[in-house]
Amino acid sequence: MSHEPVRFTLAYGDCDVVGIAYFAIYYPWMERAQTLWLHSHGLRSGELVEDLGVLTVGVHSECTYRQMVRVFDELTIAITLDRVGTTSYTLGFDFLRDGEVVTHGAMTFVCRTPEGGKAAIPERLLDVLRTLPAPAEVPA
Repeated sequence: MSHEPVRFTLAYGDCDVVGIAYFAIYYPWMERAQTLWLHSHGLRSGELVEDLGVLTVGVHSECTYRQMVRVFDELTIAITLDRVGTTSYTLGFDFLRDGEVVTHGAMTFVCRTPEGGKAAIPERLLDVLRTLPAPAEVPA
């Protein structure tokens, strides 16, 4: 199954009073891209315990703002697999305007049992993670 990148145009509600993208708005955009990407592979974040026997918990996130983004700019979000371990993984989110990365975000998730203990990344989730390009494969 393929996944279409998330594309959208900024509106005033995404921006501060001077029309620049509000710094914290990137986090819901990253979550949206990740949720839609998982869904395109037949997985739903809220149903991972039922489907895979584990849940994923976000434990770290960050954003690096390289250029200002303003109201009515069109952005595309490209997801990368920045790192994968045995119980955790980090997704990268490149926000592109006209093919150039203007912001880079990252979110690290850990796998847990329903009781909260450490869990290995299930093979089905690993297969889905492996569909993502490495960070160097995204045009900058």
